[in-house]
Amino acid sequence: MSLRVASRPSKYLCKSCRFDLSRARKRKYGTSSITSNPQDIYDVVTVGGGPVGLALLTALKSSPATSHLRCALIETQTLPKQKSWDLPPDQYSNRASSITPTNQSFLESIGAWKHLDLRRVQPYDEMQVGDAGNDASIQFDWKAEAVRYNAPLRTVATMVENANLTRALLRRLEELDAEDCLLSSSSVASIGNGIDDPEGLNLSNWPVISLNSAGTAESSSTRQIAARLLIGADGINSPVRTFAGISTNGWDYNRHGVVATLKLEPQPDSPFSSSSSDPNSALEDFLSDDTQTTSTSPSQATNENITPSNRATAYQRFLPSLGGPIAILPLPNNHASLVWSTTPQIASTLKSLSPSALASTINAALRLNEVDIKYMLSLPSSSDNEHDHESELTWRLQHTPQPPPARAPPMITAVQPHTPASFPLRLRNASSYISPRLALAGDAAHTIHPLAGQGLNLGLGDAEALARCILGSVACGADVGDAMRLEGYSAERYGRAVEMGGGVDVLNGVYQMGGEGSLSGDGVVGGLLGRMRGLGMWVVGNVPGVKEGIMRRAG
Repeated sequence: MSLRVASRPSKYLCKSCRFDLSRARKRKYGTSSITSNPQDIYDVVTVGGGPVGLALLTALKSSPATSHLRCALIETQTLPKQKSWDLPPDQYSNRASSITPTNQSFLESIGAWKHLDLRRVQPYDEMQVGDAGNDASIQFDWKAEAVRYNAPLRTVATMVENANLTRALLRRLEELDAEDCLLSSSSVASIGNGIDDPEGLNLSNWPVISLNSAGTAESSSTRQIAARLLIGADGINSPVRTFAGISTNGWDYNRHGVVATLKLEPQPDSPFSSSSSDPNSALEDFLSDDTQTTSTSPSQATNENITPSNRATAYQRFLPSLGGPIAILPLPNNHASLVWSTTPQIASTLKSLSPSALASTINAALRLNEVDIKYMLSLPSSSDNEHDHESELTWRLQHTPQPPPARAPPMITAVQPHTPASFPLRLRNASSYISPRLALAGDAAHTIHPLAGQGLNLGLGDAEALARCILGSVACGADVGDAMRLEGYSAERYGRAVEMGGGVDVLNGVYQMGGEGSLSGDGVVGGLLGRMRGLGMWVVGNVPGVKEGIMRRAG
């Protein structure tokens, strides 16, 4: 296929396309200038080695139709080190994501899911949602719905540590003999357009990436690569998006998400409950009767021997006057992942608490009214006063009505050391997901509130759609970087991201009414809004078809 392109936009192109082609010649990121075309030319170059970028590369290399494409993935971190990631069986990373069945099927189709350590993943089929502002609650039970309609058992999502997923994708790439595509420990120094070489190739609208290697001075970095198609999967501050001149729309929530790994009190009906602290004993309970391991020790059990039970529950409680919801999402062996959306001040307070005091505060947030929770947060955070939190919680629980045992969240017994952390919450959406020979995916294209746990799911959906788009171009002999071919990807993913981001933003806004920083405050209007939210939850839980529709959409 010829690499020559017209020096000027064709008069037969529409105004919009001519504008895009003209803009492509003005794109730039960084200060380096392109004086000659590089000899290193790739079909697809992805910037960003997180799960989204790795999933796209894995999808391309696992398909017989696209495996021949010359691909590269640029990542600043050391990817071989991530391939050897490992934690003891009683410790979990504080960065875990809820993977939907659709994305699980995608990861299975590209051969990555089988490389996960399934002893560290936890499917769940139930959610308990409550509102501290009105004591309303609702239960989403996928098992009950399956029994009601005599349907197969379903899983709403599966909790997977991000590091476990990254390692699985890297191992799949190793299996595909595609590790030479990984440009690890490399950073993007600049991005510019190539030039029209009268004696060579016309790369005037091809992105050319200048790379720095780890430990290399910027001035001595001379490696440049050209991309027929450049993919930006490089996060919210995307250099690829900056190069393309694509703006973003959105706002900061003035909220932080606090994450941590929690140890839970064993539940009688939990598939992971065990009276023994021995992880091997817990694993024996974890395995079903017909999938027990042989004489091999549980720590060496293969994934073929493991069938995780999906009988687990996620809990979420809205705390309007404290800035947002708190959620605990199940992990194996009586562990859970905490995601608490709150104000920056409260986030700072939570991170300053000792593990014991933080566990008591989280238990309070899941059970007490908001006035009591605020008092708990006002207690001194020094280690000398950590027992004040425990004693206050014990006393206040005795004087606070509790939900039925079947719906009560498990007690938090400990917080894993060094896991509490926080990050700012934002809503961002790129004005366009594509540009000539360029596409955005994941957080580079969209960032949403973690309320529904759909951030990584949107990114994996982008990777799957982009892989299909590239496959379609290859199948019909088209240029993979052709703007018209990329329009299909943009049309499919832009609306989906706006729908999800906008829906979560509206839901978050509804549950901020009457809370911290809202105009309604804690007075009469705030109380009225709280009762209206409670009525809304009652409608969802009791009007036929409403809750079922939400569950079908979520599944």
